[in-house]
Amino acid sequence: MNGVVVVPTYNERDNIESLIKEIILLPDLDILVVDDNSPDGTGAIVAGLARENPRIHLLTRTKRKGRGSAGVAGFKMALNMRAQWIIEMDADFSHHPRHIPDLLAHIKDYDLVLGSRFMTGGADRDRGIVRHMVTCLAGVYVRALLDLNIRDISSGFRCFRREVFEKVDLDDMISAGPSIVLEILYKVCLSGFRVKEVPIVFRDRRQGETKLDTITLLETLVMVLRLRKLNRQGLLLQKSSQNAN
Repeated sequence: MNGVVVVPTYNERDNIESLIKEIILLPDLDILVVDDNSPDGTGAIVAGLARENPRIHLLTRTKRKGRGSAGVAGFKMALNMRAQWIIEMDADFSHHPRHIPDLLAHIKDYDLVLGSRFMTGGADRDRGIVRHMVTCLAGVYVRALLDLNIRDISSGFRCFRREVFEKVDLDDMISAGPSIVLEILYKVCLSGFRVKEVPIVFRDRRQGETKLDTITLLETLVMVLRLRKLNRQGLLLQKSSQNAN
């Protein structure tokens, strides 16, 4: 086992079995589902699959919940599993497993390989024009305030070398929700790690309900201001710098 695919879930029973069966076809990868005690039985489905295949793992969380903290919990467990590469992706097939080999093809030369909708060969499909425009405008806002030279700053389909999380302190994350995707990216860039974008085709979920809403978007935009302020004060990477020393 060289890598672990971390998949945070909440009420994804319509998608999770099909997703796992596609990922498990890829060699040298284990699958870790981090489930927030989904009432629809997502965890039970994963547990059943895990009994049949030792490459499938389930981490059930009953207390602290949220996309951000679920990702952190998954990253920590993947490190304990001695993963050299850690891939994060959503469970609803908006991130398709067929792109995983593209991420892995570059991870030996970069520290973070990011699946990008907004580059040649990439696409953002099956979403209304309003949501597409909001995503693009939010990207302009974030790139300008945080001075990031990344096309798809909100992509949650990414592959990390373990060295990234050995330096960037996972216990020092501010975000608890989806904005943690941006926080980690910002800290990775500030730490001088090498980032590569590769094209992916993103498709809006076809089954289940989206977890994103207007409030989540506003919280993320506010978080951008907070991250910028902490960085200017020299506080954002304080613990990570201490760990490096």
